[in-house]
Amino acid sequence: MLSEDLLQIYAGSFRDNWDLTALTDYVTGESLTYGDLARRIARTHIFFELCGVKPGDKIALLGKNSMHWVVTYMATLTYGAIIVPILPEFNPQDAQHIINHSDSVMLFVNDSIFEHLDFEQLPSIKLAMSLESNQVLGNNMPNQGKLQKITDSLHKTFHRRYPHGFGPSNVAYGMFPKDSIAEINYTSGTTGFSKGVMLTLNNLCGNVVYGIRSKLHYRGSRSLGFLPLAHAYGCAFDMLAPLAVGSHITVFGKLPTPKLLIKALQEVKPTLILCVPLILEKIYKKQLLPIISKPSVKRMMAIPFLRQTVYSKIRKKLIEAFGGSFEQIIVGGAALNPDVEAFLYKIKFPFSVGYGMTECGPLISFTPWRNFIPGSSGRTLPGLMYSKIISDNEAYIPGEICVKGENVMKGYYKNPKATAEVIDKDGWLHTGDMGTLSDAGTIFIKGRYKTMLLSSSGQNIYPEEIEAKLNNLPYVSESLVVQRGNKLVALVYPDVEAMDKSKLSMAMMPMVMEKVRQELNRLTAPYERIDEIQLRGNEFEKTPKRSIKRYLYQ
Repeated sequence: MLSEDLLQIYAGSFRDNWDLTALTDYVTGESLTYGDLARRIARTHIFFELCGVKPGDKIALLGKNSMHWVVTYMATLTYGAIIVPILPEFNPQDAQHIINHSDSVMLFVNDSIFEHLDFEQLPSIKLAMSLESNQVLGNNMPNQGKLQKITDSLHKTFHRRYPHGFGPSNVAYGMFPKDSIAEINYTSGTTGFSKGVMLTLNNLCGNVVYGIRSKLHYRGSRSLGFLPLAHAYGCAFDMLAPLAVGSHITVFGKLPTPKLLIKALQEVKPTLILCVPLILEKIYKKQLLPIISKPSVKRMMAIPFLRQTVYSKIRKKLIEAFGGSFEQIIVGGAALNPDVEAFLYKIKFPFSVGYGMTECGPLISFTPWRNFIPGSSGRTLPGLMYSKIISDNEAYIPGEICVKGENVMKGYYKNPKATAEVIDKDGWLHTGDMGTLSDAGTIFIKGRYKTMLLSSSGQNIYPEEIEAKLNNLPYVSESLVVQRGNKLVALVYPDVEAMDKSKLSMAMMPMVMEKVRQELNRLTAPYERIDEIQLRGNEFEKTPKRSIKRYLYQ
């Protein structure tokens, strides 16, 4: 158990950074200082009290990134209640199931999302509140008149409690057991319905403490929160860690299309950027690959002196595109395409790849970019997390990655069977990922244990490695490698934009894909060769976290 206490970290940060800007809404330009944030949290605490919410009660939070989202999360956390963040991409039926399964007593939600929910099917919810207007959207309170009394007395209660105004000395949060549940985060697993990951105050603190110790964020640093805050990755390092040190978060509530994102990055100029692989992969495939594939550029890159000039220009252009002020880009949430990673490393672009999962809130391993080893997922967090490989052979032969430490969840909510399946009696979390481990604790991931295929010759095949190569080839938007009998088949959704540019019809694509298959098989080991490519007319069905639901296509 850590010596640091998460809620006391925030109490200290809000007091020490009182006049600094904490949050800015990218769309409206509205800002809150740390003092404003602390004041809004205090008002929300009083609202919870008047509504009869107790520490340990669950509060569901369903909406896109916004300053009110952040206030609601932080108010719930510091009140001692349990936050249940729900990705806005969940369909209404799944969202309702999560709200009910979590036993939430209050719901904060975007108006547009609430319209698609059936409030009558949410019996445990006392109140549904709008994240936009603070208005009541749904009321299940037994005494309907009580709500008006609460609304009328909220302002009076706040001023009665803080007659001289709410200042830094008024910021004080309760001391709760560090192993008490702070959050239930529902995964959107690719193998079935989501499970509620119970994260404790200590689990969240482990992630925040790492962010503080490693100076990922610091007083006055800037971040652009465009990853979903309801996702453990964005939540921990675009919100929780920055607020612990006095960083300035610009909350990006729009759909992060490449065009909008590049514009926002150039305006905000963040000092640290959290990124999912898809963004870098799209830039590489759509912008960089066409440049470095030109015959003239290829000739230049064949000459060492000129090659460095080309690399330097590409690196400079990329850094400017991302705002020009960042110290590094951290890639997480999924595996980065090896070809993209190799190129970025070659041009000395400041990026690093981390590894985590919701069950660890999320961080397991990370190495700053200057010490990053290509092909790895960083070093197991020193002093916070431990890792080992369970294999019939040595640690250098791929086996299942297991971890334990400060960040490992308490278990799955109301699901002891699923908990026992992943956390063994010694406290090791079995991640389901296959990989190897260096003596220094650096993790190298091969693929998911459940997706690993066995060739007819007994070789282990990791479909993700083949898909990464295939997705870089022309006219491939996304792919999935499956086994059909003794054959390896690649299911491919073609790049429609590239087809239109080349004036290719769907009828022409089988011939094009045969050339792609031949090119792919030159890049893979003999036992990984694809026997057939099957085209799809639609994108693969995905989870709200944008992972392909592989189990639908096996």
